[in-house]
Amino acid sequence: MSKVKRLIDSYGQFISLPWRDDTAAAQRVIFCVYPETEEQRLRANLDEFELVTRQNGHEWVTFDLTNTFALWMAEQKYATSYFKSPSKLTTAIHRYLDWLEQRFMWELNEHSVDGNHVVAVHGVGSLFGLLKVKEVVDRLAPHITGRLVVLFPGSFENNNYRLLDGYDGWNYLATPITPDGVR
Repeated sequence: MSKVKRLIDSYGQFISLPWRDDTAAAQRVIFCVYPETEEQRLRANLDEFELVTRQNGHEWVTFDLTNTFALWMAEQKYATSYFKSPSKLTTAIHRYLDWLEQRFMWELNEHSVDGNHVVAVHGVGSLFGLLKVKEVVDRLAPHITGRLVVLFPGSFENNNYRLLDGYDGWNYLATPITPDGVR
């Protein structure tokens, strides 16, 4: 059985558990961690995550980060200068995070997301080198009253997440689910 199929099984076992209504935003976050080499397989099987979610009585919405930086950059008045001198982007990257949050809130409103929804964020690898996943999750999680599932290409060991198995990692309160189960 593939790692993605095992991850879907682990996710299904976890999402079937009763939800508490009194949890803090960070405690409503679930990181589904998979090897970055499985990205295409995971995307091809997103509908299985949705199916498992719906079979357990919850609604499902996705939010894809893959092209968001390009979309944001296309709206920037000084985009050309950022391409000529990428170091200038460090002074504006916080606006990309603000833009992401606004777009996320718009999507939630568009789909009438409520406390019974799972909102799955994928394309997280596209943040590498731009924003820390923790920063994005910290901004998005408070807008979710159901569950925020972050489909995370990387690793989780010793309570530390590493995007794309990069050197830099961080500790986060979210529930980690791996192909080997809930940790």
